[in-house]
Amino acid sequence: MSFTKTSLFIAASAAIAGQPLMAQTYQDTGETAEVSGPAERPETVFDGDWVSVGIGAAYSPSYDGSDDYVVSVLPIVQGSVGGVDFNPRPGGLAVDFIPDAEEGPGLDLGVAARIRRSRASQIKDPVVKSLGELDTAIEVGPTAGISLPALLNPYDSLSFNVDMRWDVAGAHDGMVIDPSVTYFTPLSRGAVASLTLGAEYADDSYADYYFSVDAAGSTVSGLPQFQAEGGFTKASATMLLGYDLDGDATNGGLALVGIGGYSRMLGDAKNTPLTSIRGDADQWFVAVGVGYTF
Repeated sequence: MSFTKTSLFIAASAAIAGQPLMAQTYQDTGETAEVSGPAERPETVFDGDWVSVGIGAAYSPSYDGSDDYVVSVLPIVQGSVGGVDFNPRPGGLAVDFIPDAEEGPGLDLGVAARIRRSRASQIKDPVVKSLGELDTAIEVGPTAGISLPALLNPYDSLSFNVDMRWDVAGAHDGMVIDPSVTYFTPLSRGAVASLTLGAEYADDSYADYYFSVDAAGSTVSGLPQFQAEGGFTKASATMLLGYDLDGDATNGGLALVGIGGYSRMLGDAKNTPLTSIRGDADQWFVAVGVGYTF
């Protein structure tokens, strides 16, 4: 998982604002009163057009399957303009062209893009580095999903999403499918949490590019030859905690977020000597960031 998941906090804030309010709490007088039934939703920063920008630092493996870790600094952008939503993806962005209904399930359908730089830079292992740096892949394709609100409380949601992308830059020349499911819930008006379970499936071309070791590579590195085939390359779990600095996630402003994640390499992505000999199938990830919504 990438630091880009920091943007889930921004999305979570939007989810709070977008849910119908079934009860209201008044604390001005020190008393708590509940209003049953539909209530008028107060105006939030997420009504109409809005944009969130942020920046953060992540500590993650230097390449998929590595046991060396590096620090990366990444920018984040998310928002909604003219009814078109744009949401971050690991290393990229997704655009959703279907506006969500005010009540009931929300549907997503659009285009996702990602820049993939695994083994294109920051290779710390000298043996892996001897194989040479790979080209940067640019992956583009459709994305679709559905979000089910108000499952355990009026403001939580369960979302399912699938991205399918093809490399258009001539690097791995393959296809990648990323399915995921996310449960989000507010912990208070200003604090949120989410848990995302995901996986990555890749075709033979992708697997061969990132995980195979040919005869020339074996000679240079001393690693055994290995021919990788497509399949599931990893499964992951990511926990996010976010807090709006003024205690109200619906009015925009500054927010802090922390993320911890674990992924397990699978199939030939695990069996390749790049992972099994020089790396580790267990992959860990932590990140912190700050964002501003207006």
